[in-house]
Amino acid sequence: MPAFRDFNFKLLVIEKLMYEDKTLTPEFRIADCLKAKGIDDPQDYAYENDLAHTVLDEARAHFQALEISTELLATVETLDLDGGLEVYQECSPVWDGEDELYDVGSLDDLGLLPNLRLITGVDNCGMGAAFDPEVLAARGIAVD
Repeated sequence: MPAFRDFNFKLLVIEKLMYEDKTLTPEFRIADCLKAKGIDDPQDYAYENDLAHTVLDEARAHFQALEISTELLATVETLDLDGGLEVYQECSPVWDGEDELYDVGSLDDLGLLPNLRLITGVDNCGMGAAFDPEVLAARGIAVD
């Protein structure tokens, strides 16, 4: 299975495959994970434990260990940069999108997505700093 170097880039791919396309299953829900530990409300848990601006350990462990086949990766043609992605809410139930928690730091993982042709939202949020237009253009990837 391919290994991602940038956790935040992997989250963008997970958003596409798990929450948008629904081809990467089972769908991860932090509420279910915490419920198994006797925690009823992920938002209260995050606030009460000063975890508003962090990835919950349970979500990080799950998504880091999650293997994505090369066949599924080949189905990714678009990625969307947006602070409101569902994967972010599963990682950080009370995250407000006002910090750099999910900024992608590297494009080293682009090679894992051989059919990626479009990344949307690059200019609409601060998360696109690593998305060098020249690097993307050289790979035939447009930005919108």
